[in-house]
Order: sequence, then C-alpha cells, then structure tokens
Amino acid sequence: MTPNRKGLLLVNLGTPDAPETGAVRRYLREFLSDARVLDIHPVGRWFLLNCIILPFRSPKSAHAYRTIWTKEGSPLMVHSRALEAAVAQRLAGEYEVELAMRYGNPSLPDAVARLRKRGVTDFTVMPLYPQEAPSSSGSSLARTYEVLSAPWDVPNVRAVPAFHDHPAFLDAFAEVARPVITEARADHVLFSFHGVPERHIRKSDPSGRYCLASGGCCDVLTDENRHCYRAQCFATARALARRLGLGPEGWSTSFQSRLGRTPWVQPYTDVVLPELAARGVKRLAVMCPAFVADCLETVEEVAIRGREQFLASGGESLTLVPSLNSHPAWVEAVVRLVRESAAAATSSPVAAAAPAVPTRAG
Repeated sequence: MTPNRKGLLLVNLGTPDAPETGAVRRYLREFLSDARVLDIHPVGRWFLLNCIILPFRSPKSAHAYRTIWTKEGSPLMVHSRALEAAVAQRLAGEYEVELAMRYGNPSLPDAVARLRKRGVTDFTVMPLYPQEAPSSSGSSLARTYEVLSAPWDVPNVRAVPAFHDHPAFLDAFAEVARPVITEARADHVLFSFHGVPERHIRKSDPSGRYCLASGGCCDVLTDENRHCYRAQCFATARALARRLGLGPEGWSTSFQSRLGRTPWVQPYTDVVLPELAARGVKRLAVMCPAFVADCLETVEEVAIRGREQFLASGGESLTLVPSLNSHPAWVEAVVRLVRESAAAATSSPVAAAAPAVPTRAG
C-alpha cells in the first residue's frame, strides 16, 4: 500500500496584494464579511461594511500600508514566505509545505490544490496564531476544513493546537527579545496583543459566570478559561516576563487594534502608552506576542504611531521588539510543534483517521 503523502499548511491571516485603495478594499471586504470576525446580523454587517468601513477605512488603511511596504512586498508576506521556505527545508522528505492566507493571497483553496497536485493525502494545518480565537484560528480552521472536505473523498487532516504556552514558542520569542531589550536599555516592557471585542470572549463562556466577570478572571489559567483568548494572552505575557527576568513592575499587558464603538478587551494599548510615560517610564520596549510575523499592526501601529504617541506623552524612546518572522529558533519551534502534533495523532488512531473538528474557541 502506498503511504500517505503528508502536507503542511501554514496559515496566517492575510495582507492586501498592494498598498492601494482598491487592493485594500478587496482585502477588507473578504476579511470583514466573515461572520466570525464581524459577528453581527448579516444585514447590519452588510450596511456597516459597504456604507461605512469600506468607503472610509480603505483609503486610510492603504496609506498606512504604504508607510511599511517594501520592494519585496508587505512585511507579513515577506516574513511568511521566508518562514515557509525555511520550514520546507527542515521538513524536506517529511512534508510538502505551503503557505496560505485566510484572506487574500495565496488563498487556502489554491494552497490546498498545490498540495493535492503534489500527491498529498494527509494534511496538517498550523494556524500561525499563538493564542486561539474564533476570529483568527477558529475562522482559519473552519475555512480549511471546508476546503479540504469539498471533494468526494475527504483526506486525513489534523490541526496543530494553539501554542501560547509552548516552551518552544516562548523560548524563541525570548531569544529574539533579550538582546533588543538590553540594547534599548528599556526600563519597562509592554506586551501588546491584538484585541477582540468583549462579546467574543463572553460568547465563548457558555456559563456566563466566569469570563470578564471579575478583574482577576485572567490572572491564572483554569478549566473555566483555558480556551479564553484574553486569558491565554496574559499567560503568554507572564511566561515571557519570567524568561526575560522582568520584575513585577517591569512589565505590563495591553490590547491594540480595536475597531468601532463596542467595548474590546482591555487595557487598551493607546491608553496604556501615555499612562506609562506619566508614571515615569522613559525607555519602553514593546513586544507583540500575538503576531509571529511583523505586519501592519506591529510596524505601523506600534513602531510608528505608538512611538509618536509615547514620545509626545513624555517618553524618550519606544523600541519595537521584532516578531519571530523566520528566526532560526522559530523555525525549529514550528518543526517541533508539527512533529509533536503528528506524534499525538499517531498515538490516537481513531483521531488520526478522521477529519479534525474545530473545538477550540477564544
């Protein structure tokens, strides 16, 4: 019997094809049409998207992309392609590797088609989001399962779980951050994560009694909140602070990129930055451990606009710690996570023989 040929899909969120209003509009339309992202009534979503967001946000976002675009393309695409190449080299002979974006290009259907053309019948999907959330990992997995189950014969498929507390991920980020923080002589480190609406967190707590019910609900991971995005972010920050040897007053956590008027998870990064300056923090280092590749949210939102805000509030310097990108330690971490996922599936023949079903929610 011919053995199954294995393929690995590395899935990230996506990026426009160009820093132009038309390309950004197409990207935002696909992104914000997703009911797991903009989870409101379809009629309201259509109106908000077509009458408010696309006409007004597309030109502004295009301008922001132009400030970070490189000759090779968007930072997210450049770093993701570099990671794809490095992982493919490390897993040569074990896996065929393809990069896919949940929105935009390279699309999930195209990436799956390329793997199928190379004879892949056994798929491993690795969403490149350390913390799990319905609007990121949940949406990416749901779309991947939809694409893979379209043919009559559904292939074997498994997903690499969220790795917010995995030692390989944490060690890699600490290795990247340590020399940058030292060189910057930072007197405080801010861990800034991508935000989500509070309603996303509450919808993932069927009991309605735990998530966001108290100020300390995310202080530790428990059975009640172990799949909560916000709790996982705080757990990542605590683990990185320990690895970096930061004292209790030497670091804090915040959430960026909120959109609209509804409450998002707090504290907000753009509120925390001037507060830190007012407290006397002069040299701030910012890490963004929700992103494994530098992108609009890290380079433009933090390193450009965040720095301007911090300096205007009295700070002396703000240094963005680069993301993992294609750092060798991160490449090795990805390889380890993929192999561990395969080993876990092998030890459970029933699970390995059936398509995976998304069970995690943020």
